[in-house]
Amino acid sequence: MGSLQWLDRPLLDDPVALVAFEGWGDAGESASQAATAFLDKLDAELFAIIDPDDHFDFQVRRPIVELDSTGIRSISWPRNELYVAKGAERDLVVLLGEEPHYRWKAFTNDVIEVMRVMGVTRAVTMGAFIGQVAHTLPVPLVGSANRPDDLAIHGLLPSGYEGPTGILGVLNHALGNVGIDVISVWAAVPHYLSNQEYPPAAEALAVKASELCGISVDIGDLATASQQFLSTVEAAIEGNAELEEYVERLEQEADDDRGDRLVEEIEKYLRGQ
Repeated sequence: MGSLQWLDRPLLDDPVALVAFEGWGDAGESASQAATAFLDKLDAELFAIIDPDDHFDFQVRRPIVELDSTGIRSISWPRNELYVAKGAERDLVVLLGEEPHYRWKAFTNDVIEVMRVMGVTRAVTMGAFIGQVAHTLPVPLVGSANRPDDLAIHGLLPSGYEGPTGILGVLNHALGNVGIDVISVWAAVPHYLSNQEYPPAAEALAVKASELCGISVDIGDLATASQQFLSTVEAAIEGNAELEEYVERLEQEADDDRGDRLVEEIEKYLRGQ
C-alpha cells in the first residue's frame, strides 16, 4: 500500500490547486494561515491524505498527544491533506501539510497523481520568508513561474534564485514538467516580528492567491486580524526611539531600491544563510 490514500474521488469542473506547507518556508505561519482561510470559507472537504509513515522522522517531528473534552487521548500525526472546494468560480484543490523529511520524489509523485486524476491544469503555491522589511508598508510579494510573463501580469517581483530548495521548489518543478501551469508567490515577513504569527502576510497571500486562482473568497477575518495586529505593534513601538528609527530606516531603504534588495533577501533565505 502506497502513501497516497484516497478517501473520495470527486468529479471537478476546471479545478485549480492551492498548495502551502507549514514549517520551513512558512514565516509567521503566513502561507498556512492563508490556505486555511480558503478551507474555512469555502467549506472544503478532505478527499485524500499522504500517510506520514514513509516521509517523516518522528524523532524530529514527534506526533502530538491530545485530549478531548471527555479526557480521551488521541494522537495527531504530521499531516499532508488534500481538500476540495466546489461552488466558487471554479473548483479548488487545496494541499495543506508539512514539509516531509524523506522520499521527496515519491511524495511529489503522489501529489502529481492527485493533480492528474483531479484534472488540475494550474497550481498556485505559497510561502513566506523573513526579510528586512517594515511592518508599516504593504507586504512585499516575490514570485516565480514556469511562464515568467505571468509574474509581471500579476505584479510580482521575479526571482532568479539558484541554490538549495525546499519541497515547494521541487514540487513547482515537477508540476511544471507534467504540463501544469505553476506560479509560486512568497511574502516577506519583518524579521523583528517573525517569532509569531504575522497576519498581514497571510492576508496579502490570500488576496494574491484569490487573484491567481480566479476564485473569490471572503478574507474579512484575516483583514481584521491584520489590522488588530498592526495596531498592537504600533502601540508597542510608540515611544521606543530606537525601534521607531529602525523602522523609518527600513521604510527609506524600501523607497530607495526597486525590489532588487528584496529579491536578494529571499534568495539568501532560501540558501539558509
